[in-house]
Amino acid sequence: MIANLWTDAEAKAMQDAAGADPLARELALRVMTSRLIGRDPDLVMHGGGNTSLKSTALDIFGDAVDVLHIKGSGWDLEVIEAKGLPAVRMEPLMRLRGLVALSDEAMVAVQRLNLLDPSAPNPSVETLLHAWIPHKYVDHTHATAFLVLANLPEVAAATRELFGDRLTLVPYVMPGFALAKAAAEAFERNPGAEGLLLVNHGHFAWGPDAKASYD
Repeated sequence: MIANLWTDAEAKAMQDAAGADPLARELALRVMTSRLIGRDPDLVMHGGGNTSLKSTALDIFGDAVDVLHIKGSGWDLEVIEAKGLPAVRMEPLMRLRGLVALSDEAMVAVQRLNLLDPSAPNPSVETLLHAWIPHKYVDHTHATAFLVLANLPEVAAATRELFGDRLTLVPYVMPGFALAKAAAEAFERNPGAEGLLLVNHGHFAWGPDAKASYD
């Protein structure tokens, strides 16, 4: 059984350590819930999963820009720090939605080009999927229970029976631009859903704050 590891005391300690800046405090909660996810092996089978936060940050000119903090490659969720969630400019990520196709190489190049910190790790291969789900906090896990469901031959019927419209099914697509497009389109067909189930892949959940997304 998956345990909810959230505690208000830990949340307060993380925010207090981040200081008074409200942006730093919301990022601290993103770090906290990322660690909670990574701490539970039933949520991150084979080390998989990634998390994100839509926020604002100051660019090199001191201007506030919309950004996506997204898990960077090479970071383990269980021990992630704020620098493991590099900020990527949102506007270029959103403009990519208008393209018909995009190679993995071009996608990675655009994401790296739009890092606020050019020395930061590569953003996750699922960066665009996180960007195109219009919720502040987004969590992607390879939870054991959802993987069992996602790999059933009768996954569509089973998902409908168990969750109804609360969970939207996304047919299998290799991670990258095509999967991000398919997931965004699935979300838009059922924007009131609580999550996405990616066939043969995993689960996405979201919320307006860190606790709601984690719960």
